[in-house]
Amino acid sequence: MTVTEGSAPAITATPEGLYTGSVEIVVPVYNEERALPGCIRALHGYLTAHFPVPWRITVVNNASTDDTAEVAADLARAYKDVGVLNLERKGRGLALKEAWLRSESDVVAYMDVDLSTGLDALFPLVAPLLTGHSDVAIGSRLAPGARVVRGAKREIVSRCYNTLIKLSHGTKFSDAQCGFKAVRADVAQALLPHVHDDAWFFDTELLLLAEHNGLRIHEVPVDWLEDVDSRVDVVGTARDDLKGLYRVARAKADHSARITGLPRRPDVAPIHPDAVLAPPTGDSTRWQLLSFAAIGLVSTALTAGLYALLRGSMAPLTANLVALTVMTLLNTEANRRLTFLGSGASAATARVHAQGLVVFGLYYAFTSGALLLLDALAPGAGRMVEVAVLITASAVGTLGRFVVLRHWVFK
Repeated sequence: MTVTEGSAPAITATPEGLYTGSVEIVVPVYNEERALPGCIRALHGYLTAHFPVPWRITVVNNASTDDTAEVAADLARAYKDVGVLNLERKGRGLALKEAWLRSESDVVAYMDVDLSTGLDALFPLVAPLLTGHSDVAIGSRLAPGARVVRGAKREIVSRCYNTLIKLSHGTKFSDAQCGFKAVRADVAQALLPHVHDDAWFFDTELLLLAEHNGLRIHEVPVDWLEDVDSRVDVVGTARDDLKGLYRVARAKADHSARITGLPRRPDVAPIHPDAVLAPPTGDSTRWQLLSFAAIGLVSTALTAGLYALLRGSMAPLTANLVALTVMTLLNTEANRRLTFLGSGASAATARVHAQGLVVFGLYYAFTSGALLLLDALAPGAGRMVEVAVLITASAVGTLGRFVVLRHWVFK
């Protein structure tokens, strides 16, 4: 299929309700010489008997070190609708990008070689893409109606990870990592060059970018049976996923996650042909709040610790002034680099520093006032009480400081 930037997919439904359009299903494999033949036989048989549109299966061999390449070649010779793509590097994300970008089908999909996901969900997965209703479709083990059989460990890890995605990015999709997804080919051509991960975070990054750029994601509840022979490194994958979530959050905040030229579905209401659809908002504010809160928590703890160390040789107000001065310098620089991503860097240096001093003065007055009030209400309350009051005042003052920094200093 020739892909034209901004065009709609060449997919229609006949008056009889039959779909026109084609689907390519990718099966990425690494050292799967034993599992691959059974997978392809089962998948090929199901598609032949039940799939109502033209289809093709592509096995992507991720630099396997066993006989997977030879097994895949034998399957391609045995079945005319099966092809093989051999890659020299590992990575599920790499396999999908390479295969999907080379595809000539109208819809591209993938599933894991273990066939953990019931195949009855395959056509419901691709149908909204064939009609043009949706842009991306995912199988979900967490959606209402899904039936899942898996151990407690993987259940907990999966739910915790998807909850973390929702908390950090405000997403609406329920299951980022189910190995059962499909994308309109024209959308894939525009979206995939911006997906940087070549491994397990690929799925999450694809969905985060799709949702961030206003693409419609369709979810299908699936029947899923755990593969007890899974060789996924849970700890290493979790570490890489956390890094990926942070990287995509920064890209959203500095607007580099915005993608131009994405194909769009028809709008509900007519608009002027020269109009530009406004991108979704709120991601920048969400990132700023999360980053500022994290930096604030660390700064508050360090301020309290430094205050406790200085209090042995200094008066309360002096110790507070020194601790706040040191930590404010570090806190402001951290927020400039991470929270507001250099906002205000082009402004006059003297003005920014002067405004920063004013904010610091207000913050210092508030926290010192709390200590003075404590001394007036409970003389000799003790150092631990002083530290507790200071932490509380610092937390309240930090919220006010965020508002002032965001709307005044780094406007």
